[in-house]
Amino acid sequence: MIKNLLAKEISPYLLQHKDNPVHWRAWNNEALQAARIENKPILVSIGYAACHWCHVMAHESFEDPETAKVMNEFFINIKVDREERPDIDKIYMNAIHLMGQQGGWPLTMFLTPDGYPFWGGTYFPKKPAYGQPSFIQVLTQIAQIHRTQPDKVKLNSDVIKLALGKRIEKDDTQNLSPGIADQVAHQLLQQIDLSHGGLKGAPKFPQTIILDLLWRAGCRLELPEFHDAVILSLTHMCQGGIYDHLGGGFSRYSVDDRWLVPNFEKMLYDNALIMDLLIRAYQVTAEPLFRQRIKQTIQWVKQEMITGEGAFAASLDADSEGIEGRFYVWTAQEIHNLLDKDFDDFAQIYDVSTPGNWEGLNILNRLNSLHLENHTLEERLNKNRNTLLEHRNTRIRPGLDDKILSDWNGLMISTLSQAAVTFKNPEWLDWAQNAYHYIIDNMIIEGQLCHAARSGKIQQFATSEDYANLIRASLCLYQATDNRVYLKTALELNAVLYKHYWDNDEGGYYFTSDSAENLIIRSRSATDDATPNANGIMAQNLIKLYLFTGNQDNLDRVDHIISAFTAEIFQNIFNCASLLVAFDMRIQLLSVVLVPGQDKTDTHNMTETVREYLPASATFMIARPGTSPGQYHPASDKCTINSQPVVYICRNTTCGVPLTAKGDIIAALTAL
Repeated sequence: MIKNLLAKEISPYLLQHKDNPVHWRAWNNEALQAARIENKPILVSIGYAACHWCHVMAHESFEDPETAKVMNEFFINIKVDREERPDIDKIYMNAIHLMGQQGGWPLTMFLTPDGYPFWGGTYFPKKPAYGQPSFIQVLTQIAQIHRTQPDKVKLNSDVIKLALGKRIEKDDTQNLSPGIADQVAHQLLQQIDLSHGGLKGAPKFPQTIILDLLWRAGCRLELPEFHDAVILSLTHMCQGGIYDHLGGGFSRYSVDDRWLVPNFEKMLYDNALIMDLLIRAYQVTAEPLFRQRIKQTIQWVKQEMITGEGAFAASLDADSEGIEGRFYVWTAQEIHNLLDKDFDDFAQIYDVSTPGNWEGLNILNRLNSLHLENHTLEERLNKNRNTLLEHRNTRIRPGLDDKILSDWNGLMISTLSQAAVTFKNPEWLDWAQNAYHYIIDNMIIEGQLCHAARSGKIQQFATSEDYANLIRASLCLYQATDNRVYLKTALELNAVLYKHYWDNDEGGYYFTSDSAENLIIRSRSATDDATPNANGIMAQNLIKLYLFTGNQDNLDRVDHIISAFTAEIFQNIFNCASLLVAFDMRIQLLSVVLVPGQDKTDTHNMTETVREYLPASATFMIARPGTSPGQYHPASDKCTINSQPVVYICRNTTCGVPLTAKGDIIAALTAL
């Protein structure tokens, strides 16, 4: 008899279920073949290690022998880690949306023996509750329908199959106008919560991709309301309960509309994306709060997220001791006992009370005290936080998912690279390079990138998002170090991505490679999710590769991507922000070129100034011998002035006046 087969998997999430009485299998040929041979429907349960409701359903149902008996009798049961297999998760999450449901995790899908979905849901309770039937009731009814109404099952699966494969038809009359990003930004501005920041309503997700679009619009249009909306949002995130005021780092989202109550899990990608936006906001505002949160979050990355290999772990769990948020929350008495005479001031600023602000407990936040206090008080508060942190460290910690994911590592590497140059901290750059080299040296097999690694084991070929984010990281490191090895690697990864992921018929990148197995469809989209879409990031990367190399093929490919997804942009205009950013970059073709002078110190100082204030949409190149811009670049014939280093800011085919003074360079870059 088949037993639970998860014990040899590398995913911490799958290993959490290795002792379930359910006969779990991983997604593989053997599991899918068993469904076909036994003519059983497949039950696919998709989740991830840090997910609170995944734990709830596991404890209620998957650890329950009675439920497991029904699952084992009627289904082939497959457990999937959505972070390890985003290709599978993307297909079946799209399917649940096509069924008219909101989706989320745990994702519970029922498939025909050949892998096509015919019904599904998310969390199902053990007993009837929340207007839902019990999970056993769902299981028995689905099994009966599959057995007695095969025509109904086939009709459902055929309809979903057709919808999954349907693409938005091109409309040759639709063209993106140069001002479309600004038009979208004006519409988005109307959706901003002007009291608490972020998009209106609850739950509140950071939505950094959308905020990035607003920030760039503010830079172009010089209208303060755009930057004000982003600064408001970032300030409330930094001071809300979504931020861990003791240990650093941001949780995935807030369940309420004012950033107070987090869902407590901390994801690597969220922290990378939030810090990336904070850095750019700091470059313009010099806001001390933003600087503080960036440094504290990077310290959290160092303390808790760097793996033994030197790369970055995926996430921290929402639960500890089986309770959501247990590690992070406090009673007022606990804090009083630790802080004594400092309690009153701390409690006032951090919203601590005997009734609490969440289920009788306290989530530390500064939403009632948004601005930093005077230096003396902030120093005392810092000591108070360290006292609480020392005590908190004696608690049972949330679980760490120490998978190394190429795409999420790429995001963090890019952010750390930018933080290192902005705050002149070479140690952060070392961490970024260590993670990068681990992936390049260990996670490329037979010339192709892999998606996940853990404990020295490499698993699964990569998605286009892995390539896109790692290429972006390569270019960030190139700009931060002037080491052409990073540019060379970016070009090599770009060539592999084009060969195995490009849609030769309509343009754009598929999510999976041409060698992907056991998938019912190759998805292709420009829609952003919690992370930017690969087509949006790659369009941005290709623009930078063109500006670095002068290779027209890169720019042509950008145009093909934009053309391929123009209809999708018009249909899902708010959800294609990363591609809209790329379109704006395509129009501007913004580059900064430094021509070195004879004095190496002067050249170095000017280089550091440019890197510190360089906007995200621009490339930066030092025109050394052998690395000069291509012959068609407007700065190709520029030279020094009186042997002094010179900076040229170029847009499309025109360069601005030569800049030699630090103040002029900072003013010009900030204005961008």
